[in-house]
Amino acid sequence: MAKPRLFHRCSSCGHEEPRWLGRCPECGEWNTFEQVTESAAGAGRQSGGRTQLREARNLKSVPLSAVEAASGARFDSGIEEVNRVLGGGIMKGSSILLSGEPGIGKSTLMLQVASLIKSSGRVLYITGEESASQIKLRSDRLGLSSKAVEVLCETDLDSMMSVLESVKPVALILDSIQTLLSRELGSVPGTVNQIKGCSSEIVTWAREHSAGAFLVAHVTKEGSIAGPKVVEHMVDVVLYFEQANSDIRILRGTKNRFGPIDEIGLFTMGTTGLLQVKDPSSLFMVQREGELPAGVAVAPVYEGSRVLLVEIQALVVPAKGAISRVFSDRIDAGRVSRIAAVLEKHLGLRFSDQDIYVNVAGGIRLSEVGIELPLSLALYSARTGLPVPVGTAVAGEVSLAGEIRPIPFLKRRIRAASEMGFANFIGPQGLRHGDEPVDGFKRVATVERGIEATFGGAQATGNRGGAGGRH
Repeated sequence: MAKPRLFHRCSSCGHEEPRWLGRCPECGEWNTFEQVTESAAGAGRQSGGRTQLREARNLKSVPLSAVEAASGARFDSGIEEVNRVLGGGIMKGSSILLSGEPGIGKSTLMLQVASLIKSSGRVLYITGEESASQIKLRSDRLGLSSKAVEVLCETDLDSMMSVLESVKPVALILDSIQTLLSRELGSVPGTVNQIKGCSSEIVTWAREHSAGAFLVAHVTKEGSIAGPKVVEHMVDVVLYFEQANSDIRILRGTKNRFGPIDEIGLFTMGTTGLLQVKDPSSLFMVQREGELPAGVAVAPVYEGSRVLLVEIQALVVPAKGAISRVFSDRIDAGRVSRIAAVLEKHLGLRFSDQDIYVNVAGGIRLSEVGIELPLSLALYSARTGLPVPVGTAVAGEVSLAGEIRPIPFLKRRIRAASEMGFANFIGPQGLRHGDEPVDGFKRVATVERGIEATFGGAQATGNRGGAGGRH
C-alpha cells in the first residue's frame, strides 16, 4: 500500500509546500497553511480526474484571421441592468461568479434572472442551501413565472453532472459553490480542493455545451470572495453585489472577458424583489431647499457608460485625542488624508489637529480620480464654514503639487450636470489627449484657483485667519 503523502496547502490560493510556512509565497496571506494527508491513489485520481479523462481530440492551430465570430453569441437575461454589467447579455458558454454579503439579495436576483431569461431552452436552478419548497415560496412572493425554471436540490457533484447531461439547460444557476461535494476530492465541502475542482467541472461543462453558468459564492468577513483565488481566474465574469444604503443595491463587475468592467447595475429592494433604477441621475442627491450646508459638494461621477451626480459630505471637528483620525468608508481614507495634506500645504488650512468625517449621500462607493476636486471643496467648506454656492458642480483630479489634472469624459459630465439644473461647472484647465474642446465652464489650473472660483477670492483669502487660518 502506498505511503500517505504529507504536505501543507494554503487555504487562500491552494499553493502547496512540503513544510509549514508562516506566509504563503503565492498570495502573500499569513497563517493560511494547513497540513494535508493524501494517499498516492487519491492524488492519482485527483490529478487524473474527470476533466483530464475526457477523450483526446486531434488538435491543430488556426490563424486568428480565419476565425469567425459566432453570431447570436449572447442571449437576454431579461433584466436590463444585468445585461448592462455583462456587456450586452449572457454570453453562451460563459461562467459568471456572483458574490455578496449574506442577505443582500443574491438568491433573489438569480431567481429573477432564471424566470426572465429570454432564450429557448430549459433553465436549471441548482441549490444546496434551500429546499424546492423554499424556492417556490420566494417565486410566488415575487410574482415570477416559474414555467421554464427547473429546480434541483443537490450537493453531490457526480449526481448533479448526470442531471446536467440529461437536461442540457441553456442556463444554469448554482447556489452556491461552497456547498458542492465531490467524493474524489475529499469528504468535506467548502475546502480549497472542493471549490476549485467542482468549479472547474461546472465551468468546463458550460463552455462545452454553450450554456450560461451563474456560480453564487460566499464572501469572507473582509468582503472578498471566499475560497481559492484561482476560481476568479477560472471564470469569465466576476460580479460583486453591494448594498449602498437600506434599499439600494449595486451590481458591479470587476472582471469581464466579453465586455467592460466599469459598468454598474442599480436596483432597489422592494417587497416584490429587486427593481431596476431607470433614471439614476438624482438617485444619490439629497433634495433640499435653500443654501447647501457647509461641507457639501456635488460631483458628476462617471460610472461605466453613464454619469451619476453624487453629493460628497465632509465634517471637520477638533480631534478628540492627541492623534487626528479620518473616518471614511465610501471614499478611500488614504485619498482623504492626501487631499487634506494638499489643502494644508497649499492653502494653509490646518487639518493635523482635526478629525475628518467623509460620507457619500446614498452610500455609493467612489474610487475615480474625478472626485478629488469636489472632495477638496467639501473639506475646505467644512473647515471654514463657507457653503458651496447652490447650482455648482465640480470635477477634477488633484495632484500633490496642488495642480488640477484633466479627467476623462469631461463633456458628458458637464452635460449631465446641466440637465440636472447645475448652472455652474468647475473643472480642469487642460484636456486629456484626444478629447474634444469643451466650453461653458470655469477652468482652474490649481486647487487654490478652484477654491477662489467657487467661494470668491476675497472670502477664500479673508477666512484663512479665522477657523481655517494658518497656525
